[in-house]
Parts: sequence; C-alpha cells; structure tokens
Amino acid sequence: MKFGIDRLLAEPDLRKALNGKRVALIAHPASVTLDLTHSLDALIAAGVNVTSAFGPQHGLKGDKQDNMVETKDELDPVYKIPVFSLYGEVRRPSPEMMASADVFLFDLQDLGCRIYTFVTTLLYLLEEAAKAGKAVWVLDRPNPAGRPVEGTLLVPGQESFVGAAPMPMRHGLTMGEMGQWFIRHFNLDVEYRVVTMHDWLPEAAPGYGWPTDRIWINPSPNAATLNMARAYAGTVMIEGATLSEGRGTTRALEVLFGAPDIDAKAVLAEMRSFAPEWLAGCALRECWFTPTFHKHAGELCNGLMVHAEGPFYDHEAFRPWRLQALAFKAIRRLYPDYEIWRDFPYEYEFDRLAIDVINGGPGLREWVDNAAALPGDLEAIAAPDEAKWREEVAGLLLY
Repeated sequence: MKFGIDRLLAEPDLRKALNGKRVALIAHPASVTLDLTHSLDALIAAGVNVTSAFGPQHGLKGDKQDNMVETKDELDPVYKIPVFSLYGEVRRPSPEMMASADVFLFDLQDLGCRIYTFVTTLLYLLEEAAKAGKAVWVLDRPNPAGRPVEGTLLVPGQESFVGAAPMPMRHGLTMGEMGQWFIRHFNLDVEYRVVTMHDWLPEAAPGYGWPTDRIWINPSPNAATLNMARAYAGTVMIEGATLSEGRGTTRALEVLFGAPDIDAKAVLAEMRSFAPEWLAGCALRECWFTPTFHKHAGELCNGLMVHAEGPFYDHEAFRPWRLQALAFKAIRRLYPDYEIWRDFPYEYEFDRLAIDVINGGPGLREWVDNAAALPGDLEAIAAPDEAKWREEVAGLLLY
C-alpha cells in the first residue's frame, strides 16, 4: 500500500499542482516515506519548493516528553528554512507563520484519538488557512486504531487543546477524513485536498488499521508500539489520575494503572466481577515496574499490562475506553477513599480537573465516583453518542 506522502512523491500529476507554489510541511519523526526517508528531505529532493516547516506537540524532532513541555522556533540547519513550533509560544499558526507558504502539507501520523493533539493542530491550521486564503493538503496516513468508535461526545463548552470539537474519544477516522468533518462542522471556506492512501484496509487482519508490513515509528515519545496505539483511547485517561500510566518506563500508556499502594490482582478480580464483558478483546497481565521519572518515580508499582495484540486481540470486541473506566471503577470500589484524580494544570487548562478535560466533560468521573452507578449507567450515556457519531461521519469515509 501507499501512504499519502508516497503517492505524492510517486505521481508527478499530483505534484504538478505545487509548481510555482511555496510549500510548508507540518511533520514529526513518523513523517517518513516507505523507505524511511523523512518527508521534509523527500519533498525537497523531489523538487518541491519547501519554504517552511512546522512541528506539533513534542516538536518536529519528537524530543519533548510531556504535557506542556514546549518547543521553540528554529532555523533548519541544512535547508535554512524556518521551523515553526505549534506547541510553544503559540498553538495556533500566527499570520506571520501562514505568510511563509501558499500550500500547507499536513503529514502527521495520528493515533485515532480525540485527545491526541495533532487532530486539534489540524483544525487550527484549517481555520487559519481559511482566514489567510491558503490551501491545506492532508497527506493521509492510517488510523492505527482502525474504524471502531468509542466514548462519549465532548460536551459543548468543554473544548480544549485535547478536545477540538464534539467527537468521541476514539473517532475512527483518518486525518484526511477528519479534515473534511472539521470543514463541514465549522463551515470553513478553505481550499482543501486529501492525498488519499492506496489500498488501506482498516478492517483487515492482522493490523486492523495499521499495515503490519510498514515500520512503526513513534509519532510522539511515548507512542512506542501498535499495542499502545490501540489501548491509548483508554490509557490516556490515566494522565488525569494519580496512578502511573507507565511514563518513565519502556511501555508507557500500555498499562491500565500502576501504583505502589494498590493490589493489581484484587483490582482485576473486581473488574471481572463488576463488568466482565468490558474486558473482552485483549489480555490483562499483572506487572511490576519502577518509573525512572514522572509519577511514583523510584517506587515499585503494581499494575495491569494491556495486551491488545497477537492472539489475544479481537478488534471488534476490544473497547479501551470502557476498559479503563472499569479499572478506575474497580479501584474506587476497593479503595473508596483513594485519591484517584490528579489536580494539576493539564494542556493549558487551569480551572478544570484533568480527567474532565481529557473526557470532554465530567460524566466519566462522576460515574466512577458514584457508588451506586452500574455498567449500564455508563453504557446509557456512551452508546447513543457513539451511534450518533457513526451516523454523522458515515458519508465522509474515504476507504
């Protein structure tokens, strides 16, 4: 198969529309071609007039580790073009940045999750391009989580940099498709093009979204595996908890929790008792780890590792958002007074709990903390939202 960047490089007729244009590239370390050449190098070698580059959260180099760790603008040492940061002094491209090019090529590998900030960066780029009369092309890449949809819709008024619009946590779209939805939802007047992939089969085994003959490269420092990409729509919620998500280890965001004062076996037993159907589609394994930095650094943590991979993975049955909600609920039932929710500035939101920012509203936290709430109560909130989203985007699917 071919990703969007591979088609653009291989098909002269596609590149012809860039002739005489100043071109900007929005990229990160996973923005590579089939032979692992970075898109910036490949485009310039192909004769495209690249006049600027942009890096999202974690930077063009992908070296920034965590929430609210910013990247500065710089000059590319090889090509002598400006490299603008969209996660530094600004997160929305400034008029000066937009003046650096005529066509903006968006080539970011996404994870298929609302909170992964690259999707918000796409929206901000589209909005600023509409104001400035610029063109945006998405060089499409796979959604490694595939087509399944899960989670409640973001509540209006709860927008943030990790919540661009009323979409569910696991949205099931590629970035090219998401751009189409943004344009329709926000009624944007912008010149937009998707360089589609050839032969992306999101329902096909074994990758179910990710073509397993392509190398996986971290799109951000802690997105180290396909297993992480599949689990992320659930495990990202731990960023709003006092529990460790595994940062400071080699398998961050592939655990349901880790803590020095929680019995993981007991939590798993409670999960199986409370909502056994929400454990489907993966294997859960007790694990131990000592983070070298971040939450519980230097402390031995007991936790549960998620294995949404190999023979344990059932693409249709696996529901990471519910699985993570269940882990929180089991901890709350076993440890009623445990301080689960972490109160700290999260993605430049200072007045709301991080877990509410992450979920686009307080509903999940309230369900966890309500001793009388049952699995059906959360299902009654999420299922209608999921059905609404599937219906809303059905006509936008390109594959």
